[in-house]
Amino acid sequence: MRNRARIGDLVGSGRRADVYAYEDGEAAGEDGAPDGSGGGGGAWVLRRYRDGRGDVSDAAAVMEYVRGYGYPVPRVRTAGSRTDLVLERLTGPTVLAAMEAGALTAAEGAAVLVRLLDELHTIPARLSADPGVRVLHLDLHPDNVVLTPAGPMVIDWDNTEEGPPGLDWGMSAVLLAQVAVAEDDPRAGPARDVLAALLAGCPDPAVLTGRHGQLVQARQRRAADPATGPAEAVLLGDAERLIRGLLDTG
Repeated sequence: MRNRARIGDLVGSGRRADVYAYEDGEAAGEDGAPDGSGGGGGAWVLRRYRDGRGDVSDAAAVMEYVRGYGYPVPRVRTAGSRTDLVLERLTGPTVLAAMEAGALTAAEGAAVLVRLLDELHTIPARLSADPGVRVLHLDLHPDNVVLTPAGPMVIDWDNTEEGPPGLDWGMSAVLLAQVAVAEDDPRAGPARDVLAALLAGCPDPAVLTGRHGQLVQARQRRAADPATGPAEAVLLGDAERLIRGLLDTG
C-alpha cells in the first residue's frame, strides 16, 4: 500500500508558483519514479500555483511527451489537483546562477539555450499534423535551465504551446532583451551579451524578422502576459529595437 503523501518545506518560489519538498513513499527506481539522474537522489518536489488558477495538465503532458524523445526535462506526475504538479527534484545551479557565479561565460550560457531550442524543435508536434509546427517552450531563459549532474534540464513549462519555432526564438530573445535594456538592472550588461550570442546561434534569423518572422508576435505575447508588469511593458519597444539592431550588425 502506498504511504500517505506528505508536503514538506518550501524549497523555492517563482512568479506564479511555490515548490515544496514532497514524499509519498515511492522509491527511486520504481516505475515512474525518478532514478536520481537529476541529482536529487530520487526525490520529488511539489509545484503548486500560488493563486489557485493554474492548470498543470498541459504542461505535464508536454513534458512527458518530449521526455519520450530524449529531451532533458524532469520526470513528472500529477498530484490529483489541477494546480499541483509533482516533479523529479533537481540539484545544481540554473544557467543564470552559474553565470552570476562566474562558472559559465555569457557565450557558454547562450550556447546551452541555443542547443536546447534546436533540440526541442526537432521533436514533432504532439497534437498538430502540420510539419511546420513544433512543440514550443515559450519561456526558455537562463533561469529556467538547471545544470544537473546529468546535464542541463529545462523546467517551467507553463507557457508551452505548439507553433512555429521562430516564436520560441522570439520569446527567448525578448525576455533577454527586456533585461538588457533596463538601465537600472545590474544584469543588463550580461543579458545583452547572452542575447547577442543567442541571436548569433539562431540557425535562420528570418524566423524572427523575415516575411513570416515571429519577433513582433513574441513582443505582443510578452506584452499581453499577466506576469509582465508595467515597468517591464514599457521596455518592450526598446527590447525589440535592440534585437533588430543586433541581428543587423551580426
